[in-house]
Amino acid sequence: MAGSTADSVQWWNHLQVGRGRATLEDLGRRGAVLLSLSEVYGNALRDDLSTLGAAGAEAVLVGGSADVPGVLRVPARATLRSALGGTLTSLNVRMAASWLRHCADGKLTAAATARSWERWAATADKTERYDRKPLSDEAVKDFIRRHAQLHPDYSRTRLHRLLRDTGLACEQKRFAMLYVETMEER
Repeated sequence: MAGSTADSVQWWNHLQVGRGRATLEDLGRRGAVLLSLSEVYGNALRDDLSTLGAAGAEAVLVGGSADVPGVLRVPARATLRSALGGTLTSLNVRMAASWLRHCADGKLTAAATARSWERWAATADKTERYDRKPLSDEAVKDFIRRHAQLHPDYSRTRLHRLLRDTGLACEQKRFAMLYVETMEER
């Protein structure tokens, strides 16, 4: 993983040259471009995004790190996680899919599309606040043992969701580690 923006840019440029991939500008010449990028990738692709915008291509960037002249940007909005589901990590992808569902005339950058999506997003916005009770490692393991026995077909992810839905707290990475430990004990 790159340690700085400069390293990220170097990594991206090496990947493009080394694999002979089409550039964003090339893709823009072929048709509309919809990008879903994290802040880190937005920084790494900054020069390519600028070139894409300058080329006048029809382009929408969901997420990213900054506005780019010539590219319509839809900033990441954590307040849409509840309406779109999933985790914050993959929210930009689900926002991009939602954007596509709001394309009225088949044009990604149409003003009608942006208005439709913004109207929907305004009604879907919801700030999420969690008031979950933290648990010790042993309490989490007890939960896993009990519920894995009650629901043998549940995945680790589903058990974690069940724990959270019951008002209990355990960070995802910690839960995964405790789940593995608990299952190895069985």
